Amino acid sequence: MSVLKLAVPTPLHTLFDYLPPAGSAEEALQPGVRVQVPFGRRKLTAYLVSHSATSDLEPAALKAADTLLDPQPLISPGIVALCNWASEYYQHPPGEVFQAAFPRLLRDGKAHRCNTVAGWELTTRGKGLPEGALARSPKQAQALAMLQREDQVSGAQLRRAGLGSAILKALETKGLAQRCEIQPGIASPVAREPLRPGPEQRAVLSAIAAAGDGFNCHLLEGVTGSGKTEIYLQCIAECLASGRQALVLIPEIGLTPQTVARFSQRFNAEITTLHSGLGDAERYRAWEAARSGSAHIVIGTRSAVFTSLARPGLIVVDEEHDQSFKQQDGFRYSARDVAVKRAQIENCPIILGSATPSLESLHNALQGRYIHHRMQQRAGNSQMPALEAVDIRKAPLQAGLSPTLLEAMQHCLESGQQVLLFLNRRGYAPTLQCHDCGWIAECDHCDARLTLHRRQRQLRCHHCGVSQPLRQRCPSCHSEQLLATGLGTEQTEEWLRRHFSRWPMYRVDSDSMRGRESMQALVEQIHGGDPCILLGTQMLTKGHHFPAVALVGIIDMDSMLFSTDFRGEERAAQLLTQVAGRAGRDEVPGRVLLQTHHPDNPTITAMLTQDYHHQAMAMLARRREATMPPLGYLLIARSDCTDAAAGEQFLNRLREMAQPHLPAGVNVIGPLPAPMQRRAGRFRSQLLVHTCDRRLSQLAARRLVQEAQKLRAGGNLSWSLDVDPQDVF
Repeated sequence: MSVLKLAVPTPLHTLFDYLPPAGSAEEALQPGVRVQVPFGRRKLTAYLVSHSATSDLEPAALKAADTLLDPQPLISPGIVALCNWASEYYQHPPGEVFQAAFPRLLRDGKAHRCNTVAGWELTTRGKGLPEGALARSPKQAQALAMLQREDQVSGAQLRRAGLGSAILKALETKGLAQRCEIQPGIASPVAREPLRPGPEQRAVLSAIAAAGDGFNCHLLEGVTGSGKTEIYLQCIAECLASGRQALVLIPEIGLTPQTVARFSQRFNAEITTLHSGLGDAERYRAWEAARSGSAHIVIGTRSAVFTSLARPGLIVVDEEHDQSFKQQDGFRYSARDVAVKRAQIENCPIILGSATPSLESLHNALQGRYIHHRMQQRAGNSQMPALEAVDIRKAPLQAGLSPTLLEAMQHCLESGQQVLLFLNRRGYAPTLQCHDCGWIAECDHCDARLTLHRRQRQLRCHHCGVSQPLRQRCPSCHSEQLLATGLGTEQTEEWLRRHFSRWPMYRVDSDSMRGRESMQALVEQIHGGDPCILLGTQMLTKGHHFPAVALVGIIDMDSMLFSTDFRGEERAAQLLTQVAGRAGRDEVPGRVLLQTHHPDNPTITAMLTQDYHHQAMAMLARRREATMPPLGYLLIARSDCTDAAAGEQFLNRLREMAQPHLPAGVNVIGPLPAPMQRRAGRFRSQLLVHTCDRRLSQLAARRLVQEAQKLRAGGNLSWSLDVDPQDVF
């Protein structure tokens, strides 16, 4: 009897052996089916990965699975292979990886149901009636005629014909019609007339077409406003015309309505979305539409990369550089890198698009692994904005705004144009301090200061989420002289509303954009083109198209310059380029003002005098000298514990056990405190592993996991491994 190799959702890095459920047909036990199994005292939903003729367990120790939950696999062989690869590459428990390929309702063991719509059909008695029956009841006769012409008619079709539920209930009472569930057919998508591509766009489209339909990874590096989305749309049109589906990954939920609207204008097709803002039932319906093939285009955030498609034909990763594509807890994977592997497994092309590609993707393109396309001109008649540094040393600032920036704002608004101000710090002020004794409001659970949110009269920790009422007196000396120190979007908004009261003012951060539709409603208002002020954080930089924005002001450029992380310079250049790219996207000339105390800083000088591509090439050269990613490879083993000493001791022991088995060329550093050592009441330490060879990095990752599983961890200690980490120091 064959042994089932099952991925069981536990923290253990192994597959589990079970015997087939009693009475199950062997041909039904295919990789990708769900199986309910006994696991200790619990019943869990597991996933069949493979079969084996033997087991390392004694026959008497093998348990039988309880129930086969699916008559056939719910995920494709490609997704099974992708989950196996991801589990191995990221050294994460296979059961938790396979869970990522299923919506919550199926993970919980619920029965699979196809997407259906409510409808009506004739009973046997109804089918026996001649044409023209029920002439005395015209509406009932009309409904009967519709049901005679088609086997099943949806409730929506009947309502559009003016036939309400009362008419159908009358037929039901007479025994002539009955309710039914209708499986929607797969309609043929239609692409509307595309925009006329410019010379650079035509060259890119020709190169992508010449590469063929098999696996090719295309890095589309195009300046902001160069028409990358039009490239995606025309490639998707080709994909749909060949009868296949397209998967489009975007970094943020806030971009979903805007992206769907653009795609809906172009395609008469079934477009479905997958993101964390959906409820369980909505997410299930979207997942099933993608899996069954009724959805032609699937647009989703990070986790959508594991969604099964019936006919995969193209994958697009927009803003491929964005940090949001890296899962930072639990199953720590990069959706961009997983998407590339998926395209290879599915043998379909993938396009990675960005105005500021990550150094990893750029390096792969330079090495010939990716096909590199560059678009250096904006589409239409729009021009790249002019960048200027504003020296704010000794300048009188009002809510962080210099006289130069205020004058430029006044001129822009009076000219009927829009202003965008970037300040990557939400709240009113990052610090509340006592003027008399120097006390500072700090989080009791993290090594962080509490941020003042004056409108809600709260102090909040932006790391663990704890909040407390705003204090009126200093808890140390009881003084009432409490000062808000530093600058946040709330404070700047308050000042702007007083001094630019003639124009609408919109604040865009995670505090103000809470409703599911709030960002889309704001975008629609902005697209009206009336003069206004937009003030916000990174939420404003992620691919939004604001055609009437003529001036961009970066209020605190210095906060982006200095970082202990080796990726700090890259992120600063990307963020600046993306923010600046919101200006001058239509025919209105754009201007970008960078406020700084360090106008002569080499990074700022490079940003003002070079485009992102040339900055990236210089950064790659420096990374090569330091053998840091993408010219080197990193792993981080982390401990998380309420006792700082216990976490450090665990990592020390892990290093001692793993070090003798690690090959030459693997350097282990630490344990060291994490950048924020205490978070949510738990202390975090880390081991940093550096190599210059990916194969050695994988060997080291495997060894660290093997040794960590042997160590006895205390009840409140947890550990994790982060492969290709994004946040290091």
